Amino acid sequence: MSGIKKVAIVGAAGNLASHCVTELLKTGKHTVTAIVRTESTSTFPDGVLVSRVDFNSSTALESTLRGQDFLMITLAPAAPPDLHTRLVRAAIAAGVPYIMPNAYGYDVTNATLAKQEMYTGMSWQKCKEVEELGGTWVGMTCGCWYEWHAFAFLGDNSFGIDIKKRTVTFFDEGTTKVQVSTWKQCGRALAALLSLPESGSSPAVADWKNASFKFDSFDLSQRDMLDSLNRVMRIGDGDWDIKYVKAEDRVNEGLEAMKGGDMSGFAKAMYSRVFYKSGDSVYETSNEVLGLEREVLDEQTKSIVDAVLKA
Repeated sequence: MSGIKKVAIVGAAGNLASHCVTELLKTGKHTVTAIVRTESTSTFPDGVLVSRVDFNSSTALESTLRGQDFLMITLAPAAPPDLHTRLVRAAIAAGVPYIMPNAYGYDVTNATLAKQEMYTGMSWQKCKEVEELGGTWVGMTCGCWYEWHAFAFLGDNSFGIDIKKRTVTFFDEGTTKVQVSTWKQCGRALAALLSLPESGSSPAVADWKNASFKFDSFDLSQRDMLDSLNRVMRIGDGDWDIKYVKAEDRVNEGLEAMKGGDMSGFAKAMYSRVFYKSGDSVYETSNEVLGLEREVLDEQTKSIVDAVLKA
């Protein structure tokens, strides 16, 4: 294979994948196929092929995936628990050379995070599943999504900042930095990766066989986020109700909430965990290799504030 030309995406209308579709089409190098359920009413940009298929039929999925060079899987939390496995099995049976599992976030190969942080652990299992079933996976390590997982829609349960309520919960001192990416940056990164030669001299897609390609948009602390909000909203710390909590204590709060049936505790525990002072969530990026530039923080913050205040 000289290059990745045919890209199939499950969940192509979603927040992440829709940006990947846009950026892949921009390159002019790829044929993008959105694989959707037969009853789906999702719409897609011009140039996207749409394949409607019965997701309960392994035969139909395999037929749809045959001839594809790359499969990207993005699934909603409410998706059937066994759907990921069915998609992976069908892709392998169809001979798809590369599968991107539904595993987006921090480095799944980080043994400490995979053991101690719930989402990373589940993501690692999805990657291992591909390999164990005889396929090849490529992971996307992008940190948290700035638009969604930061403070836009999960509020205090994620990065501890609720724009509408004007509350801030700093983990420890609020100065531990983590890596985050925007959805647009994820799209640009995937398009850059899949525009490389499939193999041969580096860089090539094959360099990331059974591994994650890693990038980010920003390297931020909660303090950095609040400073950006203050600049964009033209306010100051005095306009916020600010409190402090140990990151470890907040993780335990989230876990206890989950035990009581409050699943919002999952987000609270997950996001607090990546802010541990140990720096477990820090990863080395391939931004330069992929030709990705860092984004302008306040521009992205403004788009978030605008969206939150309109909601």
